[in-house]
Amino acid sequence: MSRLLISTAFVSLDGVVEAPGGEPGYRSSGWTFKDIEQDADAYEMKGSEQEEATAMLMGRTSYEAFAPVWPDMDIFAGYNAMPKFVVSTTLAEADLATNWGETTILRGLDDVAALKETDGGPIIIHGSATLNRGLSDAGLIDRYHLLVFPLLLGAGKRMFSETDKDKQMLRLVDSKAYSNGLQKQVFDVVR
Repeated sequence: MSRLLISTAFVSLDGVVEAPGGEPGYRSSGWTFKDIEQDADAYEMKGSEQEEATAMLMGRTSYEAFAPVWPDMDIFAGYNAMPKFVVSTTLAEADLATNWGETTILRGLDDVAALKETDGGPIIIHGSATLNRGLSDAGLIDRYHLLVFPLLLGAGKRMFSETDKDKQMLRLVDSKAYSNGLQKQVFDVVR
């Protein structure tokens, strides 16, 4: 039995996932908290993910954004304690953060496929738009945890690629609407 690979994302209604938390240099940076009324209940999924997942997977760009910040954030204690895997063809061992626990560099999607076949529980993918699109196109993602925001951003990196591929069916396994218009949607990939 292979490990469950879960993609988790904050996503606009038109599919943009780029710079949700205020990362500098992006057109719509910080869109998850600008003009959106706060509802703490909408983020309960992040707490349950930390309990469910046993490892984190991310691409180099997301790793380089998270590694300097997340180790000092108490709200990410569960994520910080779990092993991390970074998919990168350029990152070197010397580039890894020394204060963020066990981190392994994977060199491509074949390494991710091999990781899925190891012993252990679910692996959660954070950020990593390019990696997510590649994993989805390769049929490696098993579940999507989406927090859909009630806005259209127009431009930015999208959750899914525009690759010409066969239809992929999803099964809704959990959903909830919140007072501020956010919607939690959890989908299993139908194989």
